[in-house]
Amino acid sequence: MASVYIPVQNSEEEVRVALDQLPRDASDILDILKAEQAPLDLWLIIAREYFKQGKVEQFRQILEEGSSPEIDEYYADVRYERIAILNALGAYYSYLGKIETKQREKEDYFILATQYYNKASRIDMHEPSTWVGKGQLLLAKGEVEQAFAAFKIVLEGDRDNVPALLGQACVEFNRGRYSDSLELYKRALQVYPDCPGAVRLGIGLCRYKLGQFEKARIAFQQVLQLDPENVEALVALAIIDLQANDAAGIMRGMDKMRRAFDIYPYCAMALNYLANHFFFTGQHFLVEQLTETALAVTNHGPTKSHSYYNLARSYHSKGDYEKAGFYYMASIKEINKPHEFVFPYYGLGQVKLKSGDFKSALSNFEKVLEVYPDNCETLKALGHIYVQLGQTEKAQEFMRKATKIDPRDAQAFLDLGELLISSDTGAALDAFKTARNLMEKGSQPVPVEVFNNIGVLHFEREEFELALQSFKMALGDGIFLNFLGDNKLNPYEIGAGASILDCKDVQLFHRLEEDGHSVELPWNKVTPLFNMARLQEQLHNTDTACIFYRLILFKYPDYVDAYLRLAAIAKAQNNLQLSIELVNEALKVNDKCPNALSMLGDLELKNDDWVKAKETLRAASDATDGKDSYAILSLGNWNYFAAIRNEKRNPKLEATHLEKSKELYTKVLVQHTSNLYAANGAGVVLAEKGHFDVSKDIFTQVQEAASGSVFVQMPDVWINLAHVYFAQGNFALAVKMYQNCLRKFYYNTDSQILLYLARTHYEAEQGQECKKTLLRAIHLAPSNYTLRFDAGVAMQKFSASTLQKAKRTADEVRSTVAELENAVRVFSQLSAASNLHLHGFDEKKINTHVEYCKHLLEAAKVHRKAAEHEEQQNRQKQEAARQYAMAEEARRKAEEQRKFLLERRKQEDEQKRLQKEEEHFRRIQEQWRSSAPKRRERSEMDEEEGGHSEKRRRKGGKRRRKDKSARSHYDREEEENDMAGDHEELEDEDADTNYGESMNQLKDQDDDAGEKAQDVLAAAGLEDSDAEDEPAPSAAARRRQALSESDDDEEPVKRDADSRENSTEMQLSDGEIREDNNKPNRDVDDEEE
Repeated sequence: MASVYIPVQNSEEEVRVALDQLPRDASDILDILKAEQAPLDLWLIIAREYFKQGKVEQFRQILEEGSSPEIDEYYADVRYERIAILNALGAYYSYLGKIETKQREKEDYFILATQYYNKASRIDMHEPSTWVGKGQLLLAKGEVEQAFAAFKIVLEGDRDNVPALLGQACVEFNRGRYSDSLELYKRALQVYPDCPGAVRLGIGLCRYKLGQFEKARIAFQQVLQLDPENVEALVALAIIDLQANDAAGIMRGMDKMRRAFDIYPYCAMALNYLANHFFFTGQHFLVEQLTETALAVTNHGPTKSHSYYNLARSYHSKGDYEKAGFYYMASIKEINKPHEFVFPYYGLGQVKLKSGDFKSALSNFEKVLEVYPDNCETLKALGHIYVQLGQTEKAQEFMRKATKIDPRDAQAFLDLGELLISSDTGAALDAFKTARNLMEKGSQPVPVEVFNNIGVLHFEREEFELALQSFKMALGDGIFLNFLGDNKLNPYEIGAGASILDCKDVQLFHRLEEDGHSVELPWNKVTPLFNMARLQEQLHNTDTACIFYRLILFKYPDYVDAYLRLAAIAKAQNNLQLSIELVNEALKVNDKCPNALSMLGDLELKNDDWVKAKETLRAASDATDGKDSYAILSLGNWNYFAAIRNEKRNPKLEATHLEKSKELYTKVLVQHTSNLYAANGAGVVLAEKGHFDVSKDIFTQVQEAASGSVFVQMPDVWINLAHVYFAQGNFALAVKMYQNCLRKFYYNTDSQILLYLARTHYEAEQGQECKKTLLRAIHLAPSNYTLRFDAGVAMQKFSASTLQKAKRTADEVRSTVAELENAVRVFSQLSAASNLHLHGFDEKKINTHVEYCKHLLEAAKVHRKAAEHEEQQNRQKQEAARQYAMAEEARRKAEEQRKFLLERRKQEDEQKRLQKEEEHFRRIQEQWRSSAPKRRERSEMDEEEGGHSEKRRRKGGKRRRKDKSARSHYDREEEENDMAGDHEELEDEDADTNYGESMNQLKDQDDDAGEKAQDVLAAAGLEDSDAEDEPAPSAAARRRQALSESDDDEEPVKRDADSRENSTEMQLSDGEIREDNNKPNRDVDDEEE
């Protein structure tokens, strides 16, 4: 048993004090110590023993007495023990300040600790233990840098000072420099291998922070080997086991946490982890008890933050958002930065989002995003907040980022699809389909809502087949499939009208149940079935749609929308009374339903019940506190229609109604700036006031906005724009706009727009187009007498216009007479059904038109007779002109034919001539070749008989004269024959003189060619020797001579040549022809001369 011995002063005796039996009252020991003037180290030993035994007050009492001024004065020469006592007191008060939760008392403890350390420094300012104590005090106060400086001072003097090394390791750990801290812990362990287990605890924490979990586990296990009841090591090992995230690891971790709790039930970290465990098991009362205990025993900021967070989560899960928000905020206050502990920011953001404080929620989630920029849940939460704040583009940006970070997150794609529905239906449809595919690949059940949304988007894109498939997938198996397609139940087929009239009759479904069909409709399939019915309406399967609505009402009688759709179908069939009854049925379910009230007001307005309509529409507006745009628009429409009613207008009342309607339309635009219907109404009011340019701009903008959206079909704005063009006199644009509206929205089958179009043609003086348009409208609405009346007026008006024309044809007059007869017939038919209230005309007005048409008809008959007479004369003139034109055409064709034949004959003659000349030339060449030996013999004889040459020349001259005269006679006979033939050819008075000139040129060319041929023969030595004695005959004479010496077949050649020679002298007139008949003779005479 340990004891200390206090020496008795001035004696060798000692007072033995057993350390395990120290008196409860420390005054007895103090008296002994003071009386015997015991060494100060004994004071320290006894005080430390009191502290170990948990007697902190006695510990403090002994040390404070040991540091009193009297002791200091008495033990002035004892420096180390005095410093040790002061440092012990400083460490004690540092510890009290560290664990104190109240800030005021915490500061008081730190002040006392500082005083004791400063007093110790005054004894010896270089004492290392004092600087170590100061460093620990500064660490407790959170002054890390100053603590580092204090430990550094010690280590500069003694680099192996273990307390300083451990203190500096703590500083580096708090700085986040876990590697440096680990090295310092290792160095301390190397200097003093017998360090307590707490040193290895620091090593384990450093390795844990560095991610070296297995080495951290080994370090903590070594701590437990040294100190099996080390709570911190047990908690650390438990945390490592819990992070394994498997059942076995969680079991081991929780066992260690329980052991730590059993050893020391006030370990705040163990309490927090136990609370976290019990939170997931749903034991909230244990969570609250453990966290409250943890908050009571700790003053560590991050630990308290975890405790507050656990407490806030517990209240949050129970739905107590006020307390949850309070504790989330308390958790945030215990930390300096979101990076230290970000979870309370996320929880507080959720609470603020739930309470509608979107700006605070946005701030908290953005702080979470700073720490975890790729957290999908935070991105999705921010997307929802931006939607609520009206910043749709930013919301879509965050949702798209979430889908890119985790492309397998089906919920992110669903949220993105919800955001894109109003702006980009194509992208929304793709997002929903992606979510559906992800769920199917992950073997997750696809919610009915997903199929329903896909079907709705296909429906709005007019992809009805795909919409039908999606709605079938949403509905699954059920009785509704028996009314679709080929599976329709034939025994239960009924007409659309019967379906509406029997909307309360449930016998159909009872018969189905009796026949073994299950008539079940789960609540989550009501909306898809309603949408399926809307699709059947769009596909004109009204009977099937009505059965589906009735099935919804059979299973869920309070489903108001089904009543309203049945009422809409009845309204489309012009059964206003039944439609009103169905709306009243809906109002029995919910008498404040704004949609039902608005529809009822519209029906009453169509039923011409103005007072009731106004009251109903006001009730619809009041039901939503003036926030329902449709009800306000309906009131605006009521005021507009009241202003333009057909009864006698009161200008003042009309202006009041128009101004009121404008005010209501403007009110809707203030609430919803993109409301196209309100803008259209405002444009209509401005047009009624004559502000056509402004209203046209408004209508154009509304038309562009409506054309860019698949959700909006607004034919009214097209019609209004056409009305403005009409009012401005721009009839061409008005006609084009009416026609485009008819084709785009009504498939050219709307009689009212056809009436507008006919009126435009009427004002544009386009009679035939006006009549055709009215006939089309009558064909579409044969019971509309107003159209027939308008047709009669149009025929009357344009007939009168035709008769007033200065020039008109008989056909126009006859057509006018027919039109007037038709107009009289139309007006006579309408006379029997005239009703001023229903049709806007009465019998008196019709009789006026009939009398006027008959008057015009009488005048038209006179005009017709005159026009027919004039037409007869014109026809005779036209016939004479036609005959003359035909004669001229025949002459022209004959002339063209004659010229063609003549030209062809000339070409044929020319071709024959060329062929003959070529043959003749070859024949002459052969003759000369055959006579060449004879000429040579003759030339020899001439040389021998040279003296007789003169005589032969004289004889030759006579012979030439004789031949010449013979040839002349011969030529004259030939020319006379040729002239007789030419005279027959020249009987055509239009012969071409140019041809004769060309033939003369050809003859000259022939003569020259003949001469050239002779020269060629002479050069070849084939010339006739007699030719040298005779004068050169003309080319024609040579040709005839050559022909006379040829065979009998040369005769046509000569005649052809003569004919050509004579043809060159042809003239145009008869007189010239007669003169030329003698020319060949004269030419022959001249030649003889």
